[in-house]
Amino acid sequence: MLAYVFILIAVAVRFMPHPMAFTPVGAALLYFGARGSRRQLWIPLALLAASDVILTTMFYRYPFSWDHFVTWAWYAGMLGLGSTIKRDSGPVRILLTALTGSVAFFVVSNFAVWAAWNMYPRTFAGLMTCYEAALPFFQRGVIGDLLFTAVMFGAPVLLHSLAAKFNTPGNPTAAA
Repeated sequence: MLAYVFILIAVAVRFMPHPMAFTPVGAALLYFGARGSRRQLWIPLALLAASDVILTTMFYRYPFSWDHFVTWAWYAGMLGLGSTIKRDSGPVRILLTALTGSVAFFVVSNFAVWAAWNMYPRTFAGLMTCYEAALPFFQRGVIGDLLFTAVMFGAPVLLHSLAAKFNTPGNPTAAA
């Protein structure tokens, strides 16, 4: 259930004012991949793809282009990466997985921007200029991915710990 809540939050945040590239999308996809239903992996993919189309065409008024498919492939990749996280995976493994997703998004999405749009020359120098221009977004993306991943994977652990504390026999606060 929590996996679905995190996906809905990630979609909602995309429609709210927020620092560019600082969203819970990557973390929500990882969490859904790790804890959500395997048969329903299409749900977060469909919701995020639909939100991309709406944001691109209605809010930002940009044309829809093939580079969106690269982003959607990354969404699927994050769900797959999340499925490699086991219930007993430690925080270091989880955060390294989130960092891997951040780096992958930076590399593939900026390559797609360079290839799909006429913003940079179609040379190696143009590609490097594209990556350089994206570094501030990458920094915010990494911070957001690591922070939101820690919160999403940590929340159930914290809630379980609190529930165990308050449900301990002989605990006077449990009776209150």
